Parts: sequence; C-alpha cells; structure tokens
Amino acid sequence: MPKLIICMREGYSLSSLRADIVAGLTVAIVALPLAMALAIASGATPDKGLITAVIAGFLISALGGSRFQIGGPTGAFVVVVFNVIATHGYSGLVLATLMAGLILIIAGLARLGSLVKYIPETVVTGFTAGIAVIIFTSQIADILGLTLAQHTGGFIGTLEDIRASLGTVSTASIIVSFAALTLIVLVRRFRPKWPAFLIAVTMASLVAWTLALPVETIGSKFGGITSTLPMPELPQITLARLHELLPSALTIAFLAGVESLLSAVVADGMTGRRHRSDCELIAQGIANMGSALFGGLPATGAIARTATNVRTGARTPLAGMFHAVFVLAFMMFLAPLANYIPLASLAAVLVVVAWNMSEADKVRHLLRAPFEERVILLVTLALTVLVDLTVAIEVGVVMAALAFMHRMSKAVAVTNDDEEDDPDAIPFTGTVPATDQRLALSENTEVFKLRGPLFFGAATRLDEALNRAGPTPQVFILRMREVPLIDATGVGALAHFVDRCEARGTRVIVSAVQDQPRAILEKMGLAKRLEFADTYTGATIRARNLSPVTNTSPGGSEQPKRSHSVAG
Repeated sequence: MPKLIICMREGYSLSSLRADIVAGLTVAIVALPLAMALAIASGATPDKGLITAVIAGFLISALGGSRFQIGGPTGAFVVVVFNVIATHGYSGLVLATLMAGLILIIAGLARLGSLVKYIPETVVTGFTAGIAVIIFTSQIADILGLTLAQHTGGFIGTLEDIRASLGTVSTASIIVSFAALTLIVLVRRFRPKWPAFLIAVTMASLVAWTLALPVETIGSKFGGITSTLPMPELPQITLARLHELLPSALTIAFLAGVESLLSAVVADGMTGRRHRSDCELIAQGIANMGSALFGGLPATGAIARTATNVRTGARTPLAGMFHAVFVLAFMMFLAPLANYIPLASLAAVLVVVAWNMSEADKVRHLLRAPFEERVILLVTLALTVLVDLTVAIEVGVVMAALAFMHRMSKAVAVTNDDEEDDPDAIPFTGTVPATDQRLALSENTEVFKLRGPLFFGAATRLDEALNRAGPTPQVFILRMREVPLIDATGVGALAHFVDRCEARGTRVIVSAVQDQPRAILEKMGLAKRLEFADTYTGATIRARNLSPVTNTSPGGSEQPKRSHSVAG
C-alpha cells in the first residue's frame, strides 16, 4: 500500500499541508536547474528533464513506499541515457525506459526489494564514482565554451574531441562557469539553506544577458523549452527492438531500483521512519513507464533532493507531489526565461553534482579495505569510465561474489580435532564418563566435524577430508551441529562422499543436523542413505554398536581415536 494512503488514514492537518507546500516549493527550486542540466548532459533537450521531474516525480511520491522520496532525473542515468540515445535514438530510450518500468514492477511484485542490501558497497561506490568522472569530463567542453568538431562519445573519445577543439576556447564561458561554481560553493558554505544552484544559474543568466556575453545558452542551442506537457505516445515496438534494448533496460531498472531504495534508506535514517521497498519498486516502475510515455527520461529517487525535502519539514508524500506541480507551473508560466540560461552555468551545476557523486571520502575509506575489496572498487570504476556501465556492474558483482566464495572456501580446513565435545552431547548411561567419549570409539571409527555453510565453494573439502582419513574405517561420524545451511552442490558433495564410503563398506552417521540441512537432505533423497543421531553422544553409541571397541593400549586403557574438523 502506498505511503500516501497510510498518511491520509492517519489524518492530515492544515499545518501538515503548509509544511508540505513549503517543502515542495523548496525542492522544486533545487530541481529546476538540475533537471535541465542532467537532461542536457544525457544528450537530450532540457525540457525532457523537466517533463521527467513532473510526471515521474508526481507518480513516485503518490504511489511509492516512502513518505519523503523525491523522484526525477539523476546523475546515475547520464551515462546510460547518453549511450542509448547515441546508439538507438530517443525512440530507443523511450522503449528501454518502458521495459525498465515493467521490470521494476515485476521485481516489486516478486518482493525483491530487500535484495538491494546484498549489492556490495564497493560495486555501488565504484560505478557511482565512475559516473561522476564521466559527468565531469562531459562538461569540460561547456565550461571552456568549446565548439566540438565531432562527438565521438565515451571517455577517451570525449577527451580526444576536447583536445582537438582547444583552439575554440571561449573566455566568456570560462568566466561564467567559474563564477557560477564559486557562487555555488560560497552559498553552500555560508548560507546552506539557500538554493545555491538556482541562485548561481539566475545570476549567471542576468550577467550574461546584461553584458551581452558571447556564451551559448539554452535558447541559442535548443530553441527554448516547451511550456506544456506533450500527449502520451507509444514508441514502435518489435521483437527485434525489444531484444536489442533489453540490456539497456536491465541497466536502467537496476540503477533505478538501487538508487531509489538507497535514497529511501537515507530518508529513513534522517526521520526514524521505515519505507516499504517492494511498494517503492512498483512505484518506480509505474513512474518510469509514465515518464517514457510523455517523452521524459528514466527516473529514480534522488538522494540529495529527498534529503532537502526532509530538512525543509516535509511530512507526507504530498510534498513530493507539490514539487512536481511547482515544476510544471514553471514550465507553463516561466519557460521563456530559460532561453537566457548559459550552458556554462549549468555545467558548473553538474561539476558540483559530479563531485557529490564521487563520494571521495568513501572511496578513500574503501581503499583501506582488504586487497580484494580494493580491486573490486577500482575495476568497477575503471570499467565504468573506459568500457560500459553495464559491463562494470556485471563484472563488479561477479567479482564480489567470487571474492566472497573464495574467502568462505579458504576458511574450510581439515585439522586434528582434540577439543571437548559439543554442548549437544549427553552423558553415557554406562560407566564411561562424558569427557572420555572419544576413548569409547573403536579404531575403525572416524569422526569429522563440519563447521559453517556447506555450499558449492567449500564442497570439495569433504573429498579432501576422506582422502586424508587413512585406513578405511567401518563407520564415519559427521558432526553437523555447526552447519547452518546446505545447498544443492553441498548435497551433491555429501552424496559423493557417501558413495565413496558405501563403495568401501563404510557406514555414515550424521549427528545434530539442523532443520534446514535436514530438510534439504530429505527433499533431495540423500537422507535415506544416512543414519541420523540427535546428538554426538547418540552417534558414538550407534558407532560402538556397529564397530566394537578394539583399540587399547598395552596397559588395557582405550586409546583416543583422532577425529577431524571441516571448518567453514
């Protein structure tokens, strides 16, 4: 159920309405220059960004699972959108965004919202820092006022285009961009509650218009922005087109899901509230489909705008809906003023956005992490910058999974185990003390202790343990009290272990098996080939019955039988 309905059921007062209107207006002031700047950086026209803020921003707040989420275009999409438009045209982007919206809705209905916590921080930080590098690089031309002879695309290609066009540097553009950047930094430093982006863009526009500076503006490059919302329109849909755009759609859906849920988590941390992740994914899907139909861009929850919404006193999702209404009002009544905005001032805005996205402090912190974590971070960042964001995410996640499995498998070892018995043991009813249970084992009995999850990364250690067991015993006891879970590959490895034991005429007893491993063993048919004991003591009693004690010292005392530990 959307948070908006929950908030309305709780009651909505006039004071809440005032608070939401003020917050919505404040966020709209922040969003106006950002939406246009991000659209331009994405290779689209500035009105596409405003349309996205209106349509997607309204739907995300109205249908989402967070009280405070503000949706719209974000820096995370700049690289993907630019590449899709360059490769497939704007109609290709519309179809990819529609597909991404459908994917997000399916993910929400499948209750996959909680899976975001399994995406490694090194991967997220790596690709966001890489996107920041690309955004900054893409703005160099506007900062310097260059007239590019060609638009090769890509990080290396952009740098080559800039180098080839250095002879067209505009001093006026440099002055405007650096003045706007300085003003943003000063306002944020001394008046953090003021809308620094809007102030800088407005002042730059006034100065450029008053002094008639020879700088490129929205009006001169794009012919202005529309003052109305377009009618919804479906793109051409064919199976070949769907197949061609599926990778881009999956990337858009992934970015929208991850960033929106991260933004919701940030809002929860600031307010003490809790969002509904699956509802948020469904809202993101509907919002992206709506944005695409109206000619907008991909959208997601915007962390900075959401934080601004919280700080300015928003109380319900109506604040986000008001934000969309105020952006629409700007389009309807003030659109002609956008013609005077210098592109150099919007480039300054995006430089600040890129710096914030880079999360330099977090990158420095993660560079002190273990070696494999540093490698994952740097590889993800490098692939994002030099190759492709989709490849970077795929490689980063796979590397993180392999690193985790490697660490888990390295933790598995077979060692002599002379420690005290498990707490699950109970005293023998006979004359043998509980602390001397191993003395009661015959020389034809081996004991293995398994620790940790028995998954595919550690499955081969069972065979290694069997190979090191020495002479073939009559009975194997597998102590599984410390095995919390087992997967299909683990069951397969255990079955192979049992096969080898049966071929040697060895019986296998498992003790203290937890619920999940036992259920899997029964479901996959291996349980009927094993003998179960509730405790290790029970397993030793059964082993004594199967293999009588024969191993004694010259003095007649029984010798302890060595057992082994497979720790994971």
